[in-house]
Amino acid sequence: MRTLPWCAPRLPTGPKGRQVRSEHPGQFSASRTLDLWSIFNGQQQFTTSARSAVASCSLSGRRSNATSSAAPSLRLFRWPVGVSLMANVSCRKDTGLLLLDFRYQGQRCREHTRLPDTTANRVRLGKLADRIDKAIRQGTFVYADYFPDSSRAKVPAGGNTELGGSTTHEARSTTEAASTTPTFREFAEVWFHESEPRWRQRYRLAIRATLDKILNPSFGDKHLSQIGRADVLAFRAQIAKRPGRAGQSLSAKRINKLMMQLKAILAEGCDRFGLDCPARGIKPLKQKRSEIRPFSLDEVAALISGIRSEYTFYVTVRCLTGLRTGEANGLQWSDLDFERNVFRVERTHSRDGDGDTKTELSKREIPMVPQVRAAFEQQQLRAVEGCPWVFTTGRGGPIDAVNFTNRVWYPLLRYLNLPKRPPYQMRHTAATLMLAAGENPEWVAQVLGHSTTEMLFRFYSRFVPNNTRNDGRAFSGLLNAREVTAGSNNDCEEMSTTVESMTATQKAALFAELSRQQANGGFS
Repeated sequence: MRTLPWCAPRLPTGPKGRQVRSEHPGQFSASRTLDLWSIFNGQQQFTTSARSAVASCSLSGRRSNATSSAAPSLRLFRWPVGVSLMANVSCRKDTGLLLLDFRYQGQRCREHTRLPDTTANRVRLGKLADRIDKAIRQGTFVYADYFPDSSRAKVPAGGNTELGGSTTHEARSTTEAASTTPTFREFAEVWFHESEPRWRQRYRLAIRATLDKILNPSFGDKHLSQIGRADVLAFRAQIAKRPGRAGQSLSAKRINKLMMQLKAILAEGCDRFGLDCPARGIKPLKQKRSEIRPFSLDEVAALISGIRSEYTFYVTVRCLTGLRTGEANGLQWSDLDFERNVFRVERTHSRDGDGDTKTELSKREIPMVPQVRAAFEQQQLRAVEGCPWVFTTGRGGPIDAVNFTNRVWYPLLRYLNLPKRPPYQMRHTAATLMLAAGENPEWVAQVLGHSTTEMLFRFYSRFVPNNTRNDGRAFSGLLNAREVTAGSNNDCEEMSTTVESMTATQKAALFAELSRQQANGGFS
C-alpha cells in the first residue's frame, strides 16, 4: 500500500472508501471524498472506470456502483510533481501579518508580507494569489517578478533548475506561449479597427499617430506574453525623458494619456488570450491641477476694443457664451435663430475639417443675451457671400485655431500687457462671470454644455467670491443680525418678567413715578 506524499487530518471514511484531503484546493476541495478503487499497481494514471468513479463520487464517502463490483485492491497514488497548487492567504499568529503559501516545482513556498490581517488586505493578497496560480499553470511564472527580495528569487551560479531560475520545461513553455499569442503590433491593429467606429475623426488620427510613432517602435515586435510589468515601467521612464514643447520634458498629463492607450491595448489582449495584464495596478502620475485664469470684466472690455476688427465679434461671443474653440469656429449662419433669440451648437471645426461635438450633451441651444445678439447682427453685416461660416478670416475661410492663437491672440495680450494665457480662458471667463452674476448653476451648466454642475463647483466656484466681493460678508451679516434680534428679544423678555413679578403696590408706585417723569418733561 502506497502512502500520500502530504500530511492532512484524517477525515471520516465511508464503507470501503477512503477520503483524500489535498493541499491542492484548485484540484480537490478540503472536504471532498474520493473513491480510488481503480488506481492499481501504484501508477499515476486512471483507468476509464476509475475516471467514472471519481467523477460520480459523493461527499458521503460511498463509492460508485459503476465500479464497486470490479474494484481491485486499493492503492493510493502519489501526486505528480510540478502540478500547480493554489496559493493560500494565511496569518502568522505571532505577528498578526499575512503571508502567501503555495507550492511551486514540488516545493512549498511561503512568502511573508508586512500587511496586517484585515479584510481589505486579504482581498488584495487573494488577487495576487490568483495571478500567481495563473502564471504557474501557464508556465510563465518567474519568482523574481513577484517576490524580488525573496531568497528563492536569486538564480544560483549553476543557474538552471532552482526556483529562482527558469527550468528547461519552463523556458519551453514560455516559448510555446509566445508563439501562440500575436505580437503587440498585430493585436494593436485589431484593437484599433475594432475601436475605430466609436471615435471622432480627430481622436482617431491622434491614436493612429501614437501607435505608429511611440507604441509600435517600443513594443511592436514583442509577443503579448513576452511583455512584462518591467517593460511597461521602463517605457514610461523612457517617454518621461523625451523632449516636449519649448524644450521641456513631457507633462504628466501627456504621459498618462500614452499609458492609458497602452493599458487599453494590453488589457484587451491579455483578456482574450488568458494572460495577466502587465499594466494592471500601475498608478498614473500625479498631474498638476488645470490652471484657470479668467479675465475680469475690465480685461474683457480691453480685449474686445484692442483686437483686430475682423475678430472683434468673435472674441465678444466667446467671452460671453463660453463656446469651446472648435464650437465657435464651426458656427454657421444656419445655426442662428433670431426669431427665438437662440443659436445652436451642432458641430466643431478644426484643421481636419468639420467634426462632431465633444459629447452628445454638447449639442445644445444657447440664448442670446443682448450683447451677443448685437455681436451676431454686426457680424452679419460683414458676412462673406456664399460662405456658411459665421466667423471668418480676412480671406473668407473659417478661423484656424492655431493661426489665431499665435498670430492674433498672443500678440494682443502682449500689447495689452496682460499675462499670457490660451484662448480657452475665454470659456472660463464666461463661466465665472455668469456664476458671479448669480445665475442658476443648472442654467450655466446647460449653456456651457456640461452634463452636471459638478464641473462648475470643482473649477469655478473659487472665483465667484472675488467677483461678487462677498467673501463671507453676507454670512457674517446674517449672524450679526441674528445676534442683534436675539439681544432685543432678551431685553424685552427680561423686562416683561420683572413687571409680572411685582406686587400690586409696586406696580402702582412704578406707574406713579412714570407719570410724574412724563409730567416734568419726559424721561432723562
